[in-house]
Parts: sequence; C-alpha cells; structure tokens
Amino acid sequence: MIVLNDDGEQKPGKGISRLKNSASTGSERSDFYPWQKHNWEHLQALRKRPQHGLLLKGNKGIGKFDLAINYARSLLCQHPDEAGFACRQCPSCHWFEQGTHPDFCLIQSEALSVEAEEGEPGKKPSKQISVDQIRGLADFAGMSAHQGGRRVVVIHPAEAMNSNAANALLKNLEEPPPGMLFILVSHKPQQLLPTILSRCLSINLPSPDTKSAVHWLAEQGVENPAAVLAASGFAPLQAVVQQPGFEERAKLLRAVRQPAALDVYALAETLQKTEQVVVVQWLQQWTYDLNRIKLAGTLRYHPGEEIVMGKLVESIAPLTLARLQNYLLSAKREAQHTLNPRLFLESLLLTYRQFMLER
Repeated sequence: MIVLNDDGEQKPGKGISRLKNSASTGSERSDFYPWQKHNWEHLQALRKRPQHGLLLKGNKGIGKFDLAINYARSLLCQHPDEAGFACRQCPSCHWFEQGTHPDFCLIQSEALSVEAEEGEPGKKPSKQISVDQIRGLADFAGMSAHQGGRRVVVIHPAEAMNSNAANALLKNLEEPPPGMLFILVSHKPQQLLPTILSRCLSINLPSPDTKSAVHWLAEQGVENPAAVLAASGFAPLQAVVQQPGFEERAKLLRAVRQPAALDVYALAETLQKTEQVVVVQWLQQWTYDLNRIKLAGTLRYHPGEEIVMGKLVESIAPLTLARLQNYLLSAKREAQHTLNPRLFLESLLLTYRQFMLER
C-alpha cells in the first residue's frame, strides 16, 4: 500500500483492519457492517462494468471508509469468493493486511493518518488533503499494475481536498490511467467540485435503522447503546468513538436543564478538555429537541426527557429557540478555529443561558 504524505512523497503504509464485529455470527464471515449488505451487493455488481471513479457518500460515522477499504481489498484479491469477499490467504491479501500492496494507494488528511499520533510533538496535524498529495499520484499512476490488473486509490474524506488538490484530482479523473479506480469517500459531497461529481458514480450509503445500530453497539460492549446512539446523531461508529465523552455530555445536559442556576464558569472549566465542536453539537441536539418538543411534542436525541424539556420551553417563544439554533450554527464554525477553549465555552454557555431566560 502506498500512502502519500503532505509533500507528495511515498511512505510505507500500515495495515488497515478497522472493520470489527461485522454482520456475521458464528463462523460466517462478512466484510461489511450489518446495515451495508445491499451496498456491498451493489459494489460487487459493478465488477461486471468497471468504473474509473466511485463516490461513497453519506453521514459521518456509518462505515463508508471501512466499506471502501474492504471493497478495494476484494478487488485486488486473487481469489475472492462468490460474495466478493477477499480470501485473506493469497499474496495480495497478505500485502494488503501488512500495508505493502503496490497496487493500492490511500490519500487522507494528516489528522486522520495512522502516522498522526507519531508526528512532531506540539505540531497540530493538518485536516486538509494537499495538492502535493494528489500530484504524488503521478508516480503511482505511471507504474504498471503489479498483478497486471486493477489499481485502486481511496481518498478520504474527499471534501478535505483544498481547491488546488481538487483541481489536480480532476485531471486524473478526466484522463484516468487504464485499470485505475478512484474511490472517493465523503461526508459532505456538496462541497466537492461539480466536475468531480459528474465524473464519479455516486453511491448513497444510508444510515442504519435504529434497531440494527443499537444491536451492533451492544455487541461492541457499549453500555446504554440506545442513548449513546442518539447522542452520536445516530451514527454508530461515532457512538463508539464518543463513548469516552459520554460522562461530560451528561454533565452538560444536567446543567442546561436549569438555565437560571447554570454555573457557566464551573461548567466551562469541566468541559475545556472536550473538543469544542463536540460541545456545540451536544447543545445543537439539545436545542433541536427543545424546538421539536415545543412544536411537535416529540424528541429525537433525548428519549425519555419529554416532561423535563416540555416544562423548560413552556414560556419560551418558538422564535427564540430558532434564534438560538442559528447562533449555534455560527458557534460551530467558530469552534473549529478558537484559540482559547475556556473563553469560547464560557461565551457559548452564557449565550445559551441568555436565550433560555429571555421572556
């Protein structure tokens, strides 16, 4: 496997095996999550009509990247089974597992790279995919396929490409090397160039139904899976990742139930080590449900809180809740560039309290 760093230089890849506890039980094996069965069958059908570009799109945290990696593995496998699963035994599968497959290239932001944790101390990894990384594909594209067949490039997330990188990729999509497949994984396809979208076969990956996701989370050992799933925005992989912050979320929700008694400064201190964007998302979910209980009498993210939230919004005008939602949209953008987390959180909580006490 070839991985391109921010300078477009090739570096040794590492094995990719993120898929855990798939749909299978017992000795049965599967290379997709339970909710991806139809998506996997669709991808396998595409073997009969090879594409140059695929776009796997959908909400964050539903397994798009894992599906892309396992599809790439199956395409490069020398002896896939009838369902298209890689055999995991042939030389190609061994190369893939070891991260040394010469016909596979992974391009992703430094922040998501397996090397990010090993970077320079104090250096914040970039969240962008640079133009040098895309230009670095020239050497990969110029090589003959090691097995004389297909080569695969996975770009994740595709919207992380800056404008120069996106334009550089467009040239590859317009004149794709023979046998090369580009798989773009995107949480926000609307941010991609229309010309890139037009050159890729778009496959929408829906979020799993609640029952399937809760069952899967329980298999992963997640406590109170229904509540954790709701808190994650119904993205099961996000739910697993966000588990460590579940206690902080609970503290926030206990505090915002009583805006008049909210100790802004103490709560900001408690939450300052939590990623600011995540805190804003928690407040967005809370506010969404406040608005929903006000207008429709139902909740999405906080099941069982109907009475508490209903009383909280009794004397609050719907317009006030709408203004609070708009403020949180701006706060989420600001949270990605804040320099002082504690001051940001204090401002965020003070503004929430002000809106909730407005009469």
